[in-house]
Amino acid sequence: MKVIIHGGFFSESSTNQETKKAKQDALASIVEKAYQYLKTHSALQTVVYTVALLEDNELFNAGIGSQIQSDGKVRLSASLMDGKTQKFSGVINLEDVKNPIEVAEKLLSYDDRVLSGDGALAFARDNGFEYFNPITVQRQAEYQEKLNQQERKGTVGCVALDADGNLAAATSTGGKGFEIPCRVSDSATVAGNFANEFAGISCTGVGEDIVSGALAAKIVTRVTDGFTLQAACDKSFSELEPFDGFAGVVGISAKGEIYYCDSHPYMVWASFDGNLQVFN
Repeated sequence: MKVIIHGGFFSESSTNQETKKAKQDALASIVEKAYQYLKTHSALQTVVYTVALLEDNELFNAGIGSQIQSDGKVRLSASLMDGKTQKFSGVINLEDVKNPIEVAEKLLSYDDRVLSGDGALAFARDNGFEYFNPITVQRQAEYQEKLNQQERKGTVGCVALDADGNLAAATSTGGKGFEIPCRVSDSATVAGNFANEFAGISCTGVGEDIVSGALAAKIVTRVTDGFTLQAACDKSFSELEPFDGFAGVVGISAKGEIYYCDSHPYMVWASFDGNLQVFN
């Protein structure tokens, strides 16, 4: 059993040592909770549980404390992929819901599994997800002052390998801040979140770069074709270089390989497989 998570890039928020320590502690706590949960749950259940914990922590740009778009609204995107069934589900630009990853999970059993905007919100309300305003005091202040929002690159994600050898990946984002309303990120696409029976990948960084590189699906496809997880990541990241693609990934293969990498310093992450590792 293995689990790895990410919380976006450190540059996504304040870069002081106090914030760095807070993120290290938060990721360590969440990944250990995820591993304990994984002991009695599937990989699919675990990635939803874990990403919801990340969405509920305002240190990270997903769920509570998400970035505010240029019209003053928060719109959330999240997706889920079950490596066992090869089913993908997601929500795009969902407003006024606390945990978009849980709405994505609910969609997994439907024929229409990726919803956006008003349709996603109507589905959420019909399924008992109540109104929630995710804007924190800090994010509102940042919005009012436009404190370097254009440079913010944040997402949260989780990949898990369960005791039965099944993989799953989940990713959630609050956007990049001050984007054109209803801009679509990578997080609810197979470029940003992908899993099959061979590997699972969750991405963070600049959504447009990740989509241009078809990153998550490309890495998993290469593992499927026989690459090691590290080789698949390294090859795929080399293909981001011509356009200076800004991305980071966390991943696990069915063979138990666990790996993370980024193209720019530096992604915040943590993993647990009996031993805890946290970014430093």
